[in-house]
Amino acid sequence: MLGLTFGEVINLCYLVTAILFIVGLKRLSHPTTARQGNAIAGVGMLIAVVATLLDRHIVSYWVIAAGMVVGGVIGYVAAKRVQMTAMPQMVALFNGTGGGAAALVAASEFLGGTHGGATMPPAMAFTSLFTLLIGSISFAGSAIAFAKLQELMSGKPVTYPGQNFVNGLLGLGAIALLGLLTATHQPLAVMLGFAAIALLLGVAVVLPIGGADMPVIIAVLNSLTGMAAASSGFLLQNNALIVAGALVGASGTLLTVLMCKAMHRSLANVLFGAFGSASTSAAADASAVKGAIKDITAEDALMILENAQSVIIVPGYGLAVARAQHAVRELADLLAENGAEVKYAIHPVAGRMPGHMNVLLAEADVPYDQLFDLEEINDEFAKTDVVMVLGANDVVNPAAKNNPASPIYGMPVLNVDQAKNVIVVKRSMNAGFAGIENELFYQDNTMMLFGDAKKVLEGLVRELKGTPAGAH
Repeated sequence: MLGLTFGEVINLCYLVTAILFIVGLKRLSHPTTARQGNAIAGVGMLIAVVATLLDRHIVSYWVIAAGMVVGGVIGYVAAKRVQMTAMPQMVALFNGTGGGAAALVAASEFLGGTHGGATMPPAMAFTSLFTLLIGSISFAGSAIAFAKLQELMSGKPVTYPGQNFVNGLLGLGAIALLGLLTATHQPLAVMLGFAAIALLLGVAVVLPIGGADMPVIIAVLNSLTGMAAASSGFLLQNNALIVAGALVGASGTLLTVLMCKAMHRSLANVLFGAFGSASTSAAADASAVKGAIKDITAEDALMILENAQSVIIVPGYGLAVARAQHAVRELADLLAENGAEVKYAIHPVAGRMPGHMNVLLAEADVPYDQLFDLEEINDEFAKTDVVMVLGANDVVNPAAKNNPASPIYGMPVLNVDQAKNVIVVKRSMNAGFAGIENELFYQDNTMMLFGDAKKVLEGLVRELKGTPAGAH
């Protein structure tokens, strides 16, 4: 082929793969091009897989084919059956399998080089063990994140006295064993102990993470999986794996920084602060907001919305739990037909994963040009007739701007409090994940409409259509 050797053709395929990955990642940066970006990156991955199968000595193509069929069926069924509301836990699960796969590859290489009759050079041994370490942390941490999001265990921070000290000892123990195994050929039991500590460390790090910090920890775990993949690429001398892992690791790290910035907190505070724990909540309760609230009916809300010329909808995790994305889209369409300009304000950490609200609203085919992030829309609240807050809490709390004693002080929030009228749809007056009272609920321009978001929105839709309840 044009005078190229077989190895050069393989590397050329990897170069094309790298370009497609970069282009695909760029297209993923905007909702209107995200699907196209995903498809482009998928083509790049297909090229990389085919090239690798042709390039490497394969023990059994039948085993690989069987694995691809089984994995493909599981992935297809899972992707088709998962609800958009469960997308965060699906992302955590898929991310964990990536880290686990890298860890297994690293363990196989290490065992083959140090216990299979060969002598593995120290640099390769270190690379294997480093991959095993971060891959195992990502796998175990993602499993805990999945369990929290799936409500298989409490979503609140799980803490105990001396937790950070114990985590530190686990980290030091892992580093010590990594150095020992790199320098000497220890028995298999030592390597297995090292892997067990890495897994335990992944569990221990994620246990104290509360629901409000899930977007950050998912980004962190995503970054670790990327690093593990890149490291295994060096181990296997596979350029495509190195590039793909580096892109995932870098993007995950950047996303982590952006998520921390959106909450005005450091990564150390997220990982070791147990935000939302009982102690944090107790401190916040000491400065709890006092005052009266305005409880309105659906009929009151309908009258306000019918007379509005501009409406901003602020979705939160409560909207996802109620599975009300289709109902809010229908309500927005009816308001637009009534002459109102409707927009959606998306906070960076709303939901349980980066972009959670965007994904949720995309399922309901909400037009992308109606979605605005915090920086784009924050100045518009002051001139907006009505803001509907649907299941959001801490991201609209004015305490972040005007109460230095608040745990969330300094966190960028949506300027909902500046609107002419604010309608908050909420099940109860329970605090958000920060464990503090929301000053917004007690303001003169705020009205509380209690109830399940989906039922409330569907009721408003029926009234706007003039359809009696229960009619179809």
